[in-house]
Amino acid sequence: MQKRKLGKSGLEIAPLMFGGNVFGWTIDEATSFKLLDAFVGAGFDAIDTADVYSKWVPGNKGGESELIIGKWMKARGNRSKVVIASKVGMEMPGLGQGLSKAYIMARVEDSLKRLQTDYIDLYQSHVDDKATPFEETFATYETLIKQGKIRAIGASNTDAPRLAEALKVSAAKKLPRYETMQPLYNLSDRADFEKDLQPLCVKENVAVIPFFALASGFLTGKYRTKEDLGKHARGSRVEKYLNDRGLRILKALDDVSARLKAKPAQVALAWLAARPSIAAPIASATTVEQLDDLIASTRLKLDADATKALDAASA
Repeated sequence: MQKRKLGKSGLEIAPLMFGGNVFGWTIDEATSFKLLDAFVGAGFDAIDTADVYSKWVPGNKGGESELIIGKWMKARGNRSKVVIASKVGMEMPGLGQGLSKAYIMARVEDSLKRLQTDYIDLYQSHVDDKATPFEETFATYETLIKQGKIRAIGASNTDAPRLAEALKVSAAKKLPRYETMQPLYNLSDRADFEKDLQPLCVKENVAVIPFFALASGFLTGKYRTKEDLGKHARGSRVEKYLNDRGLRILKALDDVSARLKAKPAQVALAWLAARPSIAAPIASATTVEQLDDLIASTRLKLDADATKALDAASA
């Protein structure tokens, strides 16, 4: 399997990242283990999580996803075979938020403990923190890299002007730079990323690992009417896509899928993986069958006609 580079970090990953936001939310520990086993068993290695996953679930306080991943790695003894990406910066209940030195240093220790490891491969700033100077944040990351606690850094939920500024500060001060960018980007959500962030990431060799690669499940085709929204946990997140443009995208996905004998989710992920700057889409699964679809997408090559049809429908 062709691996893809994460910027200039030296890290390489298989072209699909498992989204760990479902661990401790829509799937329990036993199911999480089963899916992680199947994912790694199929030759994939990158798992995305964050300290705040999944604090939005009643009774949760954050850290549940990291705890499950940590228990799984401990049980399987496979830490060196997987690439773990986690995040810091969003509000943790009762602990604060942001990218200050004190906050990052405290939270990284919490994440390492939950993950039962002494290093995180890719540590990402989950949200931009305009109250903390970039220099303070990057100097903190540099300390953690020197201590061997993290290997590379990335950003998420950051706009193009701020990413450009961050890269400028890193270069000027000779500090670690963001090697990856994690934006919202998929066949339905294109404009914001493609306008400014995509050209910047291409120019600066920043690898992109987009989240909600299937638009919270909309691009699987399982949501086609308002009635479908109430059938799934993520239904409320999908309503905004159920409009003329959304239905046009689903029609194009259906047409391409039928011609290529694939499923809509596979086609949507294959389209995304072939875009400029994309290292690996992040996608979640709650069943082995869903995971099989995600994995099949990495073997699907879209021809020019398919790409043209999808581009036109989602323009």
